[in-house]
Parts: sequence; C-alpha cells; structure tokens
Amino acid sequence: MRARQDLEVLIVEDRQVMLKIIRRLMVQLGYARVDEAANGLQAIEKIRQKRYDLILSDWNMDGMSGFDLLKIVRSEPETHETPFVLVTAESKPENILAAKAAGATGYLVKPFKLDVLEKTLDSVLAKNGFVSLASA
Repeated sequence: MRARQDLEVLIVEDRQVMLKIIRRLMVQLGYARVDEAANGLQAIEKIRQKRYDLILSDWNMDGMSGFDLLKIVRSEPETHETPFVLVTAESKPENILAAKAAGATGYLVKPFKLDVLEKTLDSVLAKNGFVSLASA
C-alpha cells in the first residue's frame, strides 16, 4: 500500500490562482508528486504520457470541460479506473448526479477547506484500494 507522498496526482484547472491554491493544499496534505494541466486538452496529453493515481479537475473550463475530460478518461482502458474528482462551484443536485453517472469518484464544491479536501480524497482513494495515510 502506498502513502500520499507516493501517489501521482494531476490537477486540471484553468484559473492559475485556483490551481495554486489546490496545489498548496495538496502539498499540505502530504501529496508530493503533483502535476498540473491548464485545460482538458493538456490533461489528455499528460494522462496519455503518464499513469496517474488521482485526477482532480475543474468542471467549467474553456475548450473542454472537466465533465468531458471525465468521459474521455472513463472511455479509455488505461484510465478507466483512475480515481477522478470533479471540483466546481456548481452544487446543483443534477450536476452531482450527472458526474456520478459519468463515473466521477468524487465531487468537491468550491470553496472548500483543507479538512473537506482531505476527507473527500481519503474516501475516493479508499474506494480504489489505496491506504488512507498521512505522510509520515
């Protein structure tokens, strides 16, 4: 079983300020291997070049939404099981249901605090057989 610092994480976010905030929170939680993509197309390139243990993606992005990215990730055999968390300001029940139906492993509503991020990621990763351990 692997600890947080050993997991490969991809954050997909088109707003630089939010990207920096999420990255900082991930590092505070002990995630050390964090890559970034500024949009869905960049994310696809990275995902096809490297295996990720966790993907966090904004829903609303120019070019390709996080929801469309999720559908692509779920359609490819290499990434079908990769834990995928949609991060969005949209808290509408129909969006949450659509995300779940498309295969999202988790859903985070912005703004969120460190403890909410931690609980969400621990839950998502536990569903996929990863141990829920803080970095030592």
